[in-house]
Amino acid sequence: MTTRTLLLTALAMLAFAGNSILCRIALRDTGIDPASFTGLRLFAGALTLWLLLRIGQAGEPLRGDWFSALALFVYAASFSFAYLSLDAGAGALLLFGAVQLSMLAWGALRGERFSPGQIGGLLLALGGLLVLLLPGSRAPALDGAMLMLLSGVAWGVYSLRGRAASNPLAATAGNFVRAAPLAALLCLALMTQRQWDPAGVIYALLSGALTSGVGYAIWYAAMPGLAAIQAASVQLSVPLLTALAGALLLGEPVTATLIVSGAAILGGIALVLLIRPRG
Repeated sequence: MTTRTLLLTALAMLAFAGNSILCRIALRDTGIDPASFTGLRLFAGALTLWLLLRIGQAGEPLRGDWFSALALFVYAASFSFAYLSLDAGAGALLLFGAVQLSMLAWGALRGERFSPGQIGGLLLALGGLLVLLLPGSRAPALDGAMLMLLSGVAWGVYSLRGRAASNPLAATAGNFVRAAPLAALLCLALMTQRQWDPAGVIYALLSGALTSGVGYAIWYAAMPGLAAIQAASVQLSVPLLTALAGALLLGEPVTATLIVSGAAILGGIALVLLIRPRG
């Protein structure tokens, strides 16, 4: 891995973690509502990605499709509503676990064969997820947890569909452009709950333009220098980065349950990624 690839990868992971932090700050500490946050985030992301495409690939048309855009919208909307009640670290762990497990489940349905070690890793990850969701004083709110799991599944669907994209930046830009009017419809449907304030708007625009738009562009620039297993494994760092940032910036507790369940989920997924499947 070159120094350039390493730097780009690190920046991309920080951006992905930053999405959770910005959303949690906005919905906890400002007056913005989740529907407005989603709409502003997708609009800012669409504009930023369109500009990056025009600057870097002049003449390249927007790509993507409406089904992928719908998955992107479901991810972004569920993500925002989930962070009304979830801490940043727990939310990122649920999101990441759902993304990876849904993609692995799709592979199994398509006939991919797993070795005993990989099956053990899947069971460990599922066990960690159950530990995190067990009722208790520090358990995440069930409604928020279910919304974040839905968000993760939607992002898993979006990622699976994006694997075949010949131009990921053009596809992502097109999908953001298509998802923006879906978010506008959500905002109209929840107009009576609309709340804006300057700080909330700024956080939403930063989430869309910087940690989403620029973050995805950086990730696509890093991916050619990464092996497939490296690209999958490095994302294990995102929930950890988010939990640390949540503790440092938001004063959120890093509980024993979060540590144990996080180690089980991330460790289990790492086993699935690193152990060779059966031939």
